[in-house]
Amino acid sequence: MSSIYQHILDSVSKSEKLLAVLIDPDKMQVDQVPEFMSKANQSIATHVFVGGSEVKEGLTEALVVKIKKHTNLPVILFPGDVVQVNDKADGILFLSLISGRNPDYLIGKHVEAVSKLKITNLEVLPTGYMLIENGRQTSVERISQTTPIKREAIKTIIDTAKAGELLGMKLIYLEAGSGATHPIEPEIIRKVKQELCVPLIIGGGIRSKQELESAFNAGADLVVIGTAFENNNDFFNQLKTGR
Repeated sequence: MSSIYQHILDSVSKSEKLLAVLIDPDKMQVDQVPEFMSKANQSIATHVFVGGSEVKEGLTEALVVKIKKHTNLPVILFPGDVVQVNDKADGILFLSLISGRNPDYLIGKHVEAVSKLKITNLEVLPTGYMLIENGRQTSVERISQTTPIKREAIKTIIDTAKAGELLGMKLIYLEAGSGATHPIEPEIIRKVKQELCVPLIIGGGIRSKQELESAFNAGADLVVIGTAFENNNDFFNQLKTGR
């Protein structure tokens, strides 16, 4: 498989939009994977992200193994903790929670993960991860004990994203959170994208094809959807290839 990151860069250069399906090991049983991935494979999805905020050790690895048997899409770890790191996936989002000031999630957890990463062939994707306020507390906010950036604080959002890029992050990820009451506004996406030279990922609160297209039109290079697929089995039908 070619470099995941290079593929993202190539897609951005050709104005091709990317969609990642997020699978939470705490919410999906292994025996549900074949049917779920059959639908994902027939959709416009380009990547599979696997991870969650609170996942028991071993669950992520078992799920990744099953997913890999049912798709050729790149499978990328989206870990909430070091216990989710395993060598069965293709890559890992090495997330630094730059919207917060908890050193564990800025660098501490990363140091813990290095000994595991050194014995894998995972492609490591340094990612500046930013929580944006969405009207309710998310599990990431609770576990990381950090405060999301207010939506109206657009300058802070822009400057934080740019700081992440200047620190060497290869991706910037704006996250409204799992089950967000509403997605990140197009105005925020547009203004952040204008300042960045690296790809922009948007996630949280997107529940319709219209909201997905709105994020893409505003400048998102890759959109992540999880809860909507869990709660609405018909959503995949709206996103079938060729539609």
